[in-house]
Amino acid sequence: MGGSLPVFLPYVPWLLAMVALIALSGTLSCSEAALFSLTRAQRQSLGQGNPAQRLAASLLENADELLTAILFWNLLINIVYFTLVSVVGLQIQEDDGLPPTMPAVFGFGALLAIIMFGEMLPKSLGVLQPMLLATVLGVPVALAMKAILPVTPSIRFVNLLSRRLIWPHFQPEPYLETEDLERAVQLSTSDKELMEHEHAVLQNLVSLSEIRVDELMRPRTQFVAFQPPVTWTKLAQRPPRSGYLLLTDPKSEEVVSALRLEQAAHVSIGQVENFASPVCYVPWCATVSHTLERLLEQNLEVAAVVDEYGSTIGILSLRDIKDTIFNPNPSRSVRLLNRVPMEPYGVGVWRVTGIMRLGRLEKYFKVQLPPSKSHTVGGVIQECLQRVPERDDTCRWGPFEFHVVETYHQGELLAELRLTSAEKEEP
Repeated sequence: MGGSLPVFLPYVPWLLAMVALIALSGTLSCSEAALFSLTRAQRQSLGQGNPAQRLAASLLENADELLTAILFWNLLINIVYFTLVSVVGLQIQEDDGLPPTMPAVFGFGALLAIIMFGEMLPKSLGVLQPMLLATVLGVPVALAMKAILPVTPSIRFVNLLSRRLIWPHFQPEPYLETEDLERAVQLSTSDKELMEHEHAVLQNLVSLSEIRVDELMRPRTQFVAFQPPVTWTKLAQRPPRSGYLLLTDPKSEEVVSALRLEQAAHVSIGQVENFASPVCYVPWCATVSHTLERLLEQNLEVAAVVDEYGSTIGILSLRDIKDTIFNPNPSRSVRLLNRVPMEPYGVGVWRVTGIMRLGRLEKYFKVQLPPSKSHTVGGVIQECLQRVPERDDTCRWGPFEFHVVETYHQGELLAELRLTSAEKEEP
C-alpha cells in the first residue's frame, strides 16, 4: 500500500482539479433544483425576507436567463472535467507501473463521481431544502449570471436561429383536457367512489375557464361592507355572510380591502384596516380561472368585480372558488341564499331561484336553450319583461314558462318553472 502511493502522486493535482469541478457542478445543480422547486408561497416569503432571500426570489423573475446561465456553466464545467479525465486516462495508460485495466476503471469511476456528486445528490438536497439552499446559493448564482452577460445576446441569437431553421413549425403542446385528467385519476386509484369524486373535482376545475365571474360572484346586494373604523356594534348589527370583513374607501365607497372573519377575531377592533389585505379588481367578463390565477399570484383572497364604469358590482372570494371546485354539486343559491337552486313543487312544476345558472337548467332538462345575454333565471325573466320582475309576473322563454312567486328587497326572486313544450318529457 505504501509503495503504491508514490505512483499516484503525479496525478494528485489533476484529481484535485476534478474534485473542484465536481463541487462547482454540484453547486449549480443544487441551486437549479432549489430555485425551481420553490412554491409560490415560498417565493413570496423569500421576497419579504433578508437581502440574500430577496436576491434568491428576484432570480426567478427572469427564469429563462437563470436557466441559461446554470446550463451554460454546467456544460462548460463538464467539458473541462471530461477533458481532464481524458488527459489523466492517457497518462495512466502510458504509466508502466499501473495495470492495463486502470484507465478504464478510472474513466468509469470519474463518470460515476460526476453523476452522483455533481447531479443526483445535489439535486436531491435542493428539492428537500429549497428555501435554505436557494438563500445560500443565490449570491454565487447571481454572480454566474452576471459573468455571462457579454455572451447572452449570442446565446439568444443561436436559440432563435435554431428554432427558425431546425424547428420552424414547432407548436406548443395543447392544454390538458378533462379526459386526460380522468385517465390520470383512473391510473392513480382503484376506489370507484373516490375516482368519481376526483373526476367531479377535475371537471369543476376545468369548467372554471368557461365560467365568467359575474355568474359566480356574490352580488353587491348579497354582501355588506364597512367604512373604517369598524366597531363590534357595527359587526353585530350587520354580520357579514360572505365570511369576509370588507372595507370600503370613505370617498368612493368601493371595496378596497378584506379580512377573513377568523383573522378579525384576533385583531383589535378599530385596527382592522391595518391588517386587512387589498383586493384585486377584475372585470365582470373575466373568467373565474383567470381570477383564481390573479388571486394566487398576488396572495390575496378577495377579488372585486367591476363593471365597464369601474363600479363594484360584486365580489368573488377564494372560498367561493374552492367551494365551486371541491363541492360535487356546487350551488350559488346554497352559498348565497342558503336555499337549493331548484326543487320539485308539484307535477311538472319546479321552484327555482333567480340566481340559478341557466347551464343547470340545460343540463337537468337536457334541452337546448335559446341564445340570451343573461346567465341566470332572474336575468332571463328581466330580459323577457324588460323591467324589474314583480310578484305574479309570468313570461315564456324557450321551452320554459316562469311565474314569479316571491321577490325580495335585495332584488332576488323565487319563480315557478313549467315545461311548455309537449315534446319535452319530465326528467
